[in-house]
Amino acid sequence: MNLLQKLKRQPPGRIIALGFALVILIGSGLLMLPCSIQDGVTVHYIDALYTSTSAVCVTGLIAIDAGDTFTPLGQFFLGGLIQIGGLGVTAVGAGIIIAIGKKVNLKGRKLIKEAMNLDSGKGLIRFVKSVFLTTLVFEGIGALLSFTVFIHRYHPLKAAGVSLFHSVAAFNNSGFDILGGGTNLIPYQDNIMLNLVTCGLIVFGGIGFLVIRELVDARLRWKKLSMHAKVVISVSAVLILSGAVMLKLTENISWMGAFFNSISARTAGFSTYPLKEFTTPGLLVLIVLMFIGASPGSTGGGIKTSTFFVLLQGLKSAATNSGEKAFHYAVPKDSFRKASVITFLALGVVIGGTYLMMVMDPGVALRDALFEVTSAFGTVGLSTGITPDLSIGSKLLSILIMYIGRLGPLTIATLWHFSVGDRVRYSEGNIAIG
Repeated sequence: MNLLQKLKRQPPGRIIALGFALVILIGSGLLMLPCSIQDGVTVHYIDALYTSTSAVCVTGLIAIDAGDTFTPLGQFFLGGLIQIGGLGVTAVGAGIIIAIGKKVNLKGRKLIKEAMNLDSGKGLIRFVKSVFLTTLVFEGIGALLSFTVFIHRYHPLKAAGVSLFHSVAAFNNSGFDILGGGTNLIPYQDNIMLNLVTCGLIVFGGIGFLVIRELVDARLRWKKLSMHAKVVISVSAVLILSGAVMLKLTENISWMGAFFNSISARTAGFSTYPLKEFTTPGLLVLIVLMFIGASPGSTGGGIKTSTFFVLLQGLKSAATNSGEKAFHYAVPKDSFRKASVITFLALGVVIGGTYLMMVMDPGVALRDALFEVTSAFGTVGLSTGITPDLSIGSKLLSILIMYIGRLGPLTIATLWHFSVGDRVRYSEGNIAIG
């Protein structure tokens, strides 16, 4: 049996994981090319691998500044990696197959269903086409609106390139920038246009393609939306507003700054204020937002808004001895169990990663290590500024955590072993809880 036949026999989750790993390795090679690096700049492979992982996992954590390190070609490669990572390796592959007029086979359809977190295989090809069209529309509009801001600082060609890159990074919830100086969007913290455009791209990229499609089909009518769409929109709105209020209470920033950082912390990673100057309570708010993250089927990471919602509903049901229901729907019976497993695994990754980072870099404070690891897991990209100074061990750890965060802890856990279930049933035992 050759390698290709062995690959075809693998479960979808394993193929998707291998696809992401392969793109990361290819990306690191492209970023190491002499034509990708500016004259006089030295890039170590670990930093190229870190940057490629951060781009493909749409994180935005940087060990080297993209604007000061890479040439326009290198920045083009970086933008391409962000786009592939945001859409998903499987969706991009399916899109290419469709574009050249070929048919997607049954195995390919199963991969798309798994990668896009879809419940049904019905209308997969139409959905993939709508994903690409949606991406093109949002990123095109975002680039045009961003151009009206960047044209005041750069010549037209440079402004167009910066605008397109920023739009791709924002819609795919990746906090990369090519402005240089390591300042991210801090120079634009008072620019209303860029703040609003970036927030809009982040929000729509974070709610997921399924919800965007529903909003279009329902013509924005709330009653026509599914339970999933209502949950995603409601939870996202509550997290954004509550996060903004809490950040305003703890930090000396404007309301626009609080609103922007509350949205950005939900897996985008752009910053308009230096986070190393934030108070510990403010960083704690961002950590919680990063951990929850975006929504299923989106370009973002975290445990997802729907997971958080189901977890709360399950806890409420257990405390009040009532049924799990919302928006006139009953919550699926197995949802709480799955949400609990995902949250527990995610906490394990974050806590374990924080411990290992502090062991490998004893000089890093607990709050900085926890923030860095949570940002990596949530594929956010926010940092208190410790990323470039981390040891090789900690960078490799961050690479692994970003990879886990992009694929999802439950997918990673089932890569090595998956059981169809026990064939023997046992009588229930008794165990005291609480």
